[in-house]
Amino acid sequence: MNKQKHWENIYETKEPTDVSWFQTHLQKSLELIDSANVTADARIIDVGGGASTLVDDLLEKGFKNLTVLDISAKALEKTKERLGNKADFVN
Repeated sequence: MNKQKHWENIYETKEPTDVSWFQTHLQKSLELIDSANVTADARIIDVGGGASTLVDDLLEKGFKNLTVLDISAKALEKTKERLGNKADFVN
């Protein structure tokens, strides 16, 4: 099985909260972004973001130029569903 098929299978058969790496808030990532002293209009890309909640927290903090990149279209679809209308503010 290739990598893309593997990750599509993960997100087709499991909910994001059911995977071992799920965290409600990615506190360490948020701390690192805060320590960089970037403004709310900074461009941030979450590479391998999958169905991560980092984008949710960044939107809540007022960040506007967000991109989530992942090999799994299913993971990105789940993120869009979770974000609802807020997904319009994320690439």
